[in-house]
Amino acid sequence: MVSQSGNEAGGPAGTGWLARAWDSDVGYSFRTSPVAIGAAFVSGLIILATVFANVITPQNPFDAATLNLMDGFTPPGEAGAGSGMTFGLGADSQGRDVYSAILYGTRVSLLIGFASTVFSLVFGVTLGLVAGYVGGRIEALIMRIADIQLSFPAILVALLVFGVARGLMPPSLHEQMTFAVMTIAIGLSNWAQYARTVRASTMVEKRKEYVDAARVIGLRPFPVMIRHVLPNVAGPVLVIATINLALAILEEATLSFLGVGMPPTQPSLGTLIRIGQQFLFSGEWWILLFPSLALVILALAINLFGDWLRDALNPKLR
Repeated sequence: MVSQSGNEAGGPAGTGWLARAWDSDVGYSFRTSPVAIGAAFVSGLIILATVFANVITPQNPFDAATLNLMDGFTPPGEAGAGSGMTFGLGADSQGRDVYSAILYGTRVSLLIGFASTVFSLVFGVTLGLVAGYVGGRIEALIMRIADIQLSFPAILVALLVFGVARGLMPPSLHEQMTFAVMTIAIGLSNWAQYARTVRASTMVEKRKEYVDAARVIGLRPFPVMIRHVLPNVAGPVLVIATINLALAILEEATLSFLGVGMPPTQPSLGTLIRIGQQFLFSGEWWILLFPSLALVILALAINLFGDWLRDALNPKLR
């Protein structure tokens, strides 16, 4: 009877949480913010386009068998001399459709961005929880390491980790392991922000009554941290992760532009920009312009959404 009355009052059980989220303060802030709606729409559209890139693109730029060198340097809107295919955004030096390369490259950039953000989030939150809850020498050690890392630019830390990892691997595995190495390198360059934020929030939460009650009933420290403390410090972490996603994508693009990222056979947006920069002064401007615009739009949309989320979850601004 209780569940039936609840469904009658609040609608179907499956849509109840959606209705509550839409009517919450964050939901109201979202639907009244044109910037947040636009940023979410653009970000979602780009993600969907990359997911279905093999359906909406005329060419697989990662498959060398589909490329025709006679199509190389075809200007935007013209047909290639070899295949006769019309290239809406032009073709690069290998006859690769720039539009297709952008979508496939954006997929690579997003995968590395998401994977490295998740890695740095899990690593940083774990260390922050331990430092804030345990305290003592462990806290001092973790925080001093975080302070040292924050004194260096993230890109330098990523370059260092990338170089060390590549040096430890045999040359035959360099190209195959580039994705994993870049994910770990970017993730290790961004964990300190999560650790500092979670450590500060954990120090506040562990002094509250619900934590004392959990200790009284005999729960060990690890279950207390995971079940009780972590859910109450997750709000700021979500904001940092959203903003760091855009930073991770830009960091990957920077590494690839410097020539230490994804190989030309599986280019990311940074690799495409590096390739296009080589032909900028010879007149093939489209090879550089369109991947650069794609990177700017993607990073800007995610950043604007992260800025809105930070303000929406800030109780002082409500």
